[in-house]
Amino acid sequence: MFNKNLKIVIAALIFAWAVYQFIEGNIGNGIALIFLAAFFIFLYFRNEFILLAFLQMRKQDFEATEKWLDKIKNPEAALITKQQGYYNYLKGILNSQRNLTVAEKYFKTAIKLGLSMDYDLAMAKLSLAGIAMQKRRKREATSLLAEAKKLDKQNMLTDQIKMMQQQLKRI
Repeated sequence: MFNKNLKIVIAALIFAWAVYQFIEGNIGNGIALIFLAAFFIFLYFRNEFILLAFLQMRKQDFEATEKWLDKIKNPEAALITKQQGYYNYLKGILNSQRNLTVAEKYFKTAIKLGLSMDYDLAMAKLSLAGIAMQKRRKREATSLLAEAKKLDKQNMLTDQIKMMQQQLKRI
């Protein structure tokens, strides 16, 4: 919705207004304005369109997910590095059902840019391993599966990793 730099400027202006409200003796207004400024700072670190895309992805509504991601016109300028990683991660998930080569490009970019959560990084590497397996690149798939297994500390992907390792034995 707003450029990342504009969000910081808006937060600074609202914070200045909050200080003015404190000076004038309107403590309640000042506190409310500080919360509003904190909201804009939160949106600086978590893009609203990516949050809405994750919400739609959780509902398994891929069309709506893609609609929200398409609202981000220039991801390199509008998003900070971690947000770009998640943007590419979501694009990779969406394209994994259509075009594996494009999905592979998005997943590799997401891993390069970085993802905050180990689970998301493990899922990206697991998806890359699946793509490598379908393209008959056994060595790359094996190393990606091993990396995904290390990153999966909560054992949420254990079944998928075991299934893919069994499929790798057949290749």
